[in-house]
Amino acid sequence: MPGEKQSAVQYYVGVDVGSASVRAALVDGFGTVVAHSERPIQIWEPRPDHYEQSSADIWAACCSVTKEVVRGVDASHIRGLGFDATCSLVVVDKQFQPLAVNSEGQNHRNVIMWMDHRAVSQVQHINATQHRVLNYVGGTMSVEMQPPKLLWIKENLPESWEKVGYFFDLPDFLSWKATGVTARSLCTVVCKWTYTSDRGWDDSFWKMIGLEDLMEDKYEKIGSHVLSPGEAVGRGLTPEAARDLGLPEGIAVAASLIDAHAGGLGVIGADVKGHNLPCENQPITSRLAMICGTSSCHMGVSETPIFVPGVWGPYFSAMVPGLWLNEGGQSATGKLIDHVVRGHVAFPELEAKAAASAHSIYTYLNSHLDLIKKSLPVGFLTVDLHVWPDFHGNRSPLTDLTLKGMVVGLTLSRGLDELALIYLATIQAIALGTRHILEVMQAAGHDISTLFLCGGLSKNPLFVQMHADITGKPVVLSKEVESVLVGAAILGACASGDFASIQEAMAKMGRIGRVVQPNHEHKRFYDKKYEVFLKLVEHQREYRSIMNSL
Repeated sequence: MPGEKQSAVQYYVGVDVGSASVRAALVDGFGTVVAHSERPIQIWEPRPDHYEQSSADIWAACCSVTKEVVRGVDASHIRGLGFDATCSLVVVDKQFQPLAVNSEGQNHRNVIMWMDHRAVSQVQHINATQHRVLNYVGGTMSVEMQPPKLLWIKENLPESWEKVGYFFDLPDFLSWKATGVTARSLCTVVCKWTYTSDRGWDDSFWKMIGLEDLMEDKYEKIGSHVLSPGEAVGRGLTPEAARDLGLPEGIAVAASLIDAHAGGLGVIGADVKGHNLPCENQPITSRLAMICGTSSCHMGVSETPIFVPGVWGPYFSAMVPGLWLNEGGQSATGKLIDHVVRGHVAFPELEAKAAASAHSIYTYLNSHLDLIKKSLPVGFLTVDLHVWPDFHGNRSPLTDLTLKGMVVGLTLSRGLDELALIYLATIQAIALGTRHILEVMQAAGHDISTLFLCGGLSKNPLFVQMHADITGKPVVLSKEVESVLVGAAILGACASGDFASIQEAMAKMGRIGRVVQPNHEHKRFYDKKYEVFLKLVEHQREYRSIMNSL
């Protein structure tokens, strides 16, 4: 916690709602995380591909962690509050009470999570329309966006649909809870709901997909008032929310961001002078922010709109004001690594040995790879082992949620060596997927020279080095590991008026910690791995075509 010497510093609170936990941080004007707290939140999986949460549970966790980080701090020095969250769908009635998103009628389970894939037939129907709004999502809408989920509710839960007062993206629900204002963030409605900054809502789209009832009262249910990220919402924190959060009444509350976009904000604008990076003295458009957690997002910005097949966007001012955003992504990265490692027969042995050495399982695996590599570079251990990582479908750049994961090169071995190798091959596959996204973005007109990584996976040195080696680009890690929380705090700092712009706050509060350079001597090996990687999906489509001919 901050000491007496720091008490004159101005502070900002950032709150981040991830898939499985809520975190808060107290951040100063130089981007230093002074205090940090985390609390888990519940996930229900009532059936395959259905993932639900509770908005009440999420808000209670927000209150708990925020109270924790500001305990003992002079309230007069807390200037602003910013939220980010997953792009999950929150459903409430006309009195703002939770409404069930499930056939069991459990009203407290009123959130359809971002990773929920229940609306497959609905998204297929939407994509079949070939409506012009699809041009802004890479040509194909994802099942993880909100329109297919809305359509699923209308078709499957008519009772809930009739009672709905408001549909919120989770980041907007949080700013409403804090301020009592139903304004939406430009980030959420542009990236996940088909709103455009120049035309607003497109009536013809909602009519074409059968959701014209959302047009009532100037789209009141999904957002009739839209603010730019970082813009102050209403009159600030309400008395009730101030009590809940342990913060001063009336402090500035910012229009929110999706969690990945907050991570981008926390890293992409950092001052890189003196680090000998190719992006030094180049515009911010030469940088790609990667937010790597349960899933991964790849954020690139441009001065003019770039339409990239299979990559979401371009979205104007959705992350950095005045710039267009393209967003690639992988639906399962951290979740995939956990799935592969914990599902292996040697996992109990790994768990026991890691505990005995007082290391995390991933630190232990990285050390074990160093032991078995002998004279080879670690990455070369997978010369005969290859993974296609789309165990939860492909978000970018193939936009095919029906794709499945693949592993080629398995043997009958069941020991810790084999677990370490499949772990390595999975990390490489994720990095090869990033290379695939990068190549498509660059072919469309992006010119990216440097990767900026944040999120939980950026703490894993093997994950970082494989991304540098496989893409051939240097990787910048921020000084503060919790870049998403710094991004949320940047929003609060802007809403407070302490910074003239988000760009100014990004440069001041986003700081470089370490740079990881690619090993160019390994280029030929990873070029060959990439050839195999692309062949895997080609073969998957071939054998599916054969089986579909039955």
